[in-house]
Amino acid sequence: MNNRGKGSLKYLLQQRQIVARFVKGDQSTSQKKAKGRAVAAKIAAEVCGLKVPRRTFCNNIAAREHEENLGLPNNFVHYDIAIVGGGMVGMALACSLASMPLTKQLNVAIIDSNPALEGKTCIKKEDPPDPRVSTVTPATISLFKDVGAWQYVQQHRHAYFDKMQVWDYTGLGYTRYNARDVDKEVLGCVVENKVLHSSLLSCIQNTDLKKRIYPSRLNSMTLHQNHLPTMMDSTSSSFHASLAKLELSDGNSLYAKLVVGADGAKSHVRELAGFKTTGWNYSQNAVICTVEHKTENQCAWQRFLPSGPIALLPVGDKFSNIVWTMNPKESSACREMNENDFVKALNHALNYGYGPHPQSNLLGNNGDIFSWFRRDLTVSANECFEVPPDVVKLVSGRMVFPLSLRHANNYASKRVVLIGDAAHTVHPLAGQGVNLGFGDAFALSRIISEGIAVGTDIGEVHLLKKFEVERKRENIMMMAILDGFQKAYSVDFGPLNVLRAAAFHGAQYISPLKRSIISYASGEQRLPLFS
Repeated sequence: MNNRGKGSLKYLLQQRQIVARFVKGDQSTSQKKAKGRAVAAKIAAEVCGLKVPRRTFCNNIAAREHEENLGLPNNFVHYDIAIVGGGMVGMALACSLASMPLTKQLNVAIIDSNPALEGKTCIKKEDPPDPRVSTVTPATISLFKDVGAWQYVQQHRHAYFDKMQVWDYTGLGYTRYNARDVDKEVLGCVVENKVLHSSLLSCIQNTDLKKRIYPSRLNSMTLHQNHLPTMMDSTSSSFHASLAKLELSDGNSLYAKLVVGADGAKSHVRELAGFKTTGWNYSQNAVICTVEHKTENQCAWQRFLPSGPIALLPVGDKFSNIVWTMNPKESSACREMNENDFVKALNHALNYGYGPHPQSNLLGNNGDIFSWFRRDLTVSANECFEVPPDVVKLVSGRMVFPLSLRHANNYASKRVVLIGDAAHTVHPLAGQGVNLGFGDAFALSRIISEGIAVGTDIGEVHLLKKFEVERKRENIMMMAILDGFQKAYSVDFGPLNVLRAAAFHGAQYISPLKRSIISYASGEQRLPLFS
């Protein structure tokens, strides 16, 4: 028993002695009883106000007896947070919770049947890169460093890039971006998804976060109305709360104050919670694969073709990642053609196919139309158009994914919140999907911490709505921009081609515009509308 507990008992004994002496006095029996009752009432009131530390259950028998009194089952397992989905975004949330003083004490369940969560993923440097990669922004890199996960990424293959070139197949315009335009060292870093996931898992395993990983799938979710003891309440043994009950495919059941749906675009949590979505399918598929060059690629390339953009992203050594958007018929043909023909098709799409190379002096020396901006030209404004490095070999299988845009009308309700692809899916045009998800994860952990600081129940809808308001405006703006680009470059029409060319040259030569584009794409600046 601690000193506060001993002091409280001493106080009670002293008050009992006072009552005894008082009752033994020379007063009449009725007076003794009346005044005795008054003193006893006063003592009771004072005792109720004592801050006696609440002791948690010290053995299973006491715990079971208490649960039976509350009407809860004998196998009752309670968590503060249940994260459904142990992918990159779900693990980023767990790492962020483990990194903050007010949230690292929480009890967290992670539910996912992915064997990688059991540490079975073996990453060998000599193996070619996996085609599933992510382009993480400087803002995301900074967040990874804050929670201690980036040090593990650096132990594996990753590729920083400081330059990017974007151009149109018509040959009417191009834009080059350089990290030095905004006084930065890099524009981003391309990392294999399995490296990001493994790094987050290593990070969480080296923290003191109380966690349990359930290698299972979520079957059902309901709200359980009952009393539950709270560790925040020092004067009461329970409070009335609605808990989320989760039933898993392996037969386990658990309860949580907050359920986080981080289970991807086909989120089961979203379905069970009744969240509606708005969106549409694009008539496009993405073909992804890993290729090899003769020399190392250190630039990110993106060319807009009639059927969709093709991107060539460095992934380290002499390897690059291909993300090629096209219609479903073309994607089927690309997947079926032999390796030599596919390599030829890639070089055709990235170099001399569909139209001429843009001319660096198409609008005159540095663009006469934009000559009034010459005094403040960025570094990249003087860079000429370059041809991407040739692809010499295909070193992975070709994977095909259908593309769509989906957005949950709401991210939060009582006890349930969505993050990552469960809340929003976007076109892979600028590689922003996973960065939006990481933004969700880190924002949610911060808002949970803020709620704990003021004593708010972390599953209360008004707290979760703060997260929704903050992230929804960011996500919708990025989704609108990417969707607008997709539609603008899906039409081959003369006047529209000229307007696109003007946009490319504006971004190339108007320095304030270029700097804003870089900062926004890097996750380090909001658009003025949302500032």
